[in-house]
Amino acid sequence: MAEGFAKAYYPTVTVTSAGTHPTAVNPLAQAVMAEIGIDLSTQYAKSIDPVYFAQADVIVTLCGDARDHCPVIPISARHLHWDLVDPAQATGSRAEQLTVFRQVRDQIKARVAELKTVVPIEA
Repeated sequence: MAEGFAKAYYPTVTVTSAGTHPTAVNPLAQAVMAEIGIDLSTQYAKSIDPVYFAQADVIVTLCGDARDHCPVIPISARHLHWDLVDPAQATGSRAEQLTVFRQVRDQIKARVAELKTVVPIEA
């Protein structure tokens, strides 16, 4: 979801997301992003590429698992950690899971929108 927002808000910036244990893009993430007009259908799960990671200007980790299992953050990169609930761990009915995905989506949306006030981004 963060990659989708970042690409929408900052089209001139190279943005990619990766995971410590990537799986397929969650269909519920696709659904809640589609609700607000952001299409994740071309996104796919990627592992952290150490070369790309080492060259990144800004690295954002989104949950405790990522913070705890990421490779060492390069000194040259600005690191932001957003301690968000992992919506993929939501339980309950589909409606209850969608509620969690929407809550996390909205938190990510606000944080990605604020990035330009935290780091130099040419939008």
